[in-house]
Amino acid sequence: MNAADIFSLAYRTVRSNKLRTSLTVAIIAFGIMALVGIITAIKAMNQKFTESFSTMGANGFTIRFKERQIHFGGGGGESNLKVTKRGSRKEKISSLGKPITIAQADQFRQYYTFPATTGVSVFVNRNTIISYDTKKTSPNVLLIGADENYLLLNGFKLSSGRNMNQTDVQSARNVCLLGHDVAGRLFNDNVDKAVNSIVRINDIPYRVLGVLASRGSSFGFSRDNLVILGYENIDKNFKNSVSSYTVAVMTDDIRKVADAMGEAEGTFRAIRKLNTTEDNNFVLDRNDAIVEKAMKSLGFLTISATVIGLITLIGAAIGLMNIMLVSVTERTKEVGLIKAIGGKSKLVRRQFLLEAIIISLLGALFGILLGVGVGNLFSIVLNTGFVVPWNWVIYGIVICSIVGLLAGLYPALKAGRLNPIEALRYE
Repeated sequence: MNAADIFSLAYRTVRSNKLRTSLTVAIIAFGIMALVGIITAIKAMNQKFTESFSTMGANGFTIRFKERQIHFGGGGGESNLKVTKRGSRKEKISSLGKPITIAQADQFRQYYTFPATTGVSVFVNRNTIISYDTKKTSPNVLLIGADENYLLLNGFKLSSGRNMNQTDVQSARNVCLLGHDVAGRLFNDNVDKAVNSIVRINDIPYRVLGVLASRGSSFGFSRDNLVILGYENIDKNFKNSVSSYTVAVMTDDIRKVADAMGEAEGTFRAIRKLNTTEDNNFVLDRNDAIVEKAMKSLGFLTISATVIGLITLIGAAIGLMNIMLVSVTERTKEVGLIKAIGGKSKLVRRQFLLEAIIISLLGALFGILLGVGVGNLFSIVLNTGFVVPWNWVIYGIVICSIVGLLAGLYPALKAGRLNPIEALRYE
């Protein structure tokens, strides 16, 4: 018998035991489906993170306030000093409790000399109401204060109208930019009509300069449900709602980011009046680091998926081995007949090994198809493209081949060792 004959015989045997084969394939398929499905979902999430943050550019960073509060003793009081003890004296380390003010943000833009684009922005709240005539939005619109560079630094584009200019921002004029969802809600999807209209933001009249192009949703939350005002106007009309300002910096070359961050840190330390013994009371975050952190946070899911899949496959391997041992017992006479007509032990071993591998690969095939399908249900929810984790598809096939080989090894050896005379007499 040649290899083709052995494979044909093994395949016919697998096909003739439909119930037994189906149950084993289902067990293996479930393990691979769990593994590939979760990996596919994670890849879809990674793709969404990349899409969400890629518009910010890898050649930029932000300066933001990181609040830290220190309590001393049992009094529960707050202090603006963090102290450490060196020898017999206490040394001042950091002045805390002070958010980034509008004056500090303006000073940074004035004194920062590195060739880069800078911008100031501030988060106000997420419960703003925008109204036009008799129509109004739900009280869930994001209100942001920004300057003329905000759209460039954050990857926004205009669908109609114009951006704010420096005069609009510095003069604190009552002008705004509407997010696509807000404009669509107020103007019945005729967003072009919004330009030059007067809307009311928390009952304060504002002229609409432009409407932002749609950016879709991210993790179920719309990125178009916002309104942007000049940050000087925010300081005039919504000062009590502001906590801290953020400064964004974008260089023209990713290789300059480290130097730009170094100079920004020195400049801002001087503005914050920190001496050499004090730690920074602000944080510099690279835009691409945000994506990195988000993706790394999904790493434990990959580990969990791998553990779940491997445990299931171990169970499937034990089940497959038991089934193959039962098959050896049931086909003892068949093995004896093959040996009686000249079949060698190695041919019998190969046949049983091939049967185990075929069952495992069938399980891998169905498991991969189901896993990719289930995982891409998540990508539909996130509104990303179709995802196929090709590396894990290959891993799944290799793992199942190994599972089939190991599970079929002992039954194959047992079948190969059968004495043909005793096998023929077996009842």
